[in-house]
Amino acid sequence: MSNLSNLRKLFFIGIIGLSLTSCQEKVVPQKRTETIYKTITVEKSDQVLKSGFAATINGCQTVEIRPQVSGMITDIYINEGDFVRKDSTLFVIDQTPYKAAYEIASANVMSAEANLSTAQLVLESSKELFEQDVVSEFELMTAQNNLAEAEAKLALAKAEMNKAYNNLSYTMVKSPVNGVASMIPYRVGALVNSNISQPLVTVSDDSKIFAYFSMAENQMLDLIQEYGSLKAAIKDMPAVELVMSNGKTYMHKGKINAVSGTISASTGAVSFRAVFPNPERLLRDGGSGTVIIPTTHEDCIIIPQTATFELQEKVFVYKVIDGKAHSAAISVMPRNNGVDYIVESGLEVGDVIIAEGAGLVREGATIKTSESQNLETSESQNITE
Repeated sequence: MSNLSNLRKLFFIGIIGLSLTSCQEKVVPQKRTETIYKTITVEKSDQVLKSGFAATINGCQTVEIRPQVSGMITDIYINEGDFVRKDSTLFVIDQTPYKAAYEIASANVMSAEANLSTAQLVLESSKELFEQDVVSEFELMTAQNNLAEAEAKLALAKAEMNKAYNNLSYTMVKSPVNGVASMIPYRVGALVNSNISQPLVTVSDDSKIFAYFSMAENQMLDLIQEYGSLKAAIKDMPAVELVMSNGKTYMHKGKINAVSGTISASTGAVSFRAVFPNPERLLRDGGSGTVIIPTTHEDCIIIPQTATFELQEKVFVYKVIDGKAHSAAISVMPRNNGVDYIVESGLEVGDVIIAEGAGLVREGATIKTSESQNLETSESQNITE
């Protein structure tokens, strides 16, 4: 009986032992997760920062062609989008009434010339008769007045003829510039006059184009401080680029050649104009793009903006010192390209800073970098081997 009891005790002890072993095998220690930070070592280098400004594109000369006389369009000599040359005829307005007016004016000139000739003969005859006491002084003065009146009527008739000639010439609507024609809202048979709401056509000279853009007042002040004056900035500023609306960079570089003398009261911005050559006629009047202004900085500290965070209008970075994060205020150049900062003070060559996610780091936090993680992993493998 005692042997049976002993066997039972041993059996239960074995079961309990197996259970404990099984539980111990299922317990997996939780691995502590650590945040790995990317760091960079501060160095000096040369870099070109590019600032972009939204721009509207216009031809160097854009002219709205409007009729100077009233009438019906009888001929259109261009197609929409054609390249037209200066003084080429674009439209013809019904010439019939204007030809008639010119012919009448010409006849009036001939009549006035005849009347003037008659008045001259009468005056000469009156002078001879006055010397012979045949006519009175009154009649002589009347003849002189009639001559003056005839001269005035001739001058008036010539002026009317010139006016009629000009009106007749205005029926041939010509282009005052070389350029590309816009869409034409009128067709043959349309009645037009000088007060029409839409021009007959718009001709844009786009052999070179102007890109107009605005710059904030503080950016303008930075330019003045950098170059000494706006005039010097325009003269010495490097060539600018144009990113077209399709996102591609235009093949020709341009130059800023004008700046407004006032600041817009509504926007607080200053208007600039850049000129670009356009030999391929790729850019068109009314288009849009982005003017890129490059700024070259030599031997300076460049850091990514992701390495910074702002607090109370100040810019900070986290320096890694003895594996700990220590915040440091830095001064950066106001002008930037939206990706990098040029550091003016607060960092020295050789400083190690957190490159990404600086705003999520706490002061004094232990910083584990990807480089140190790789080193530890390598050492662990060596020890295991």
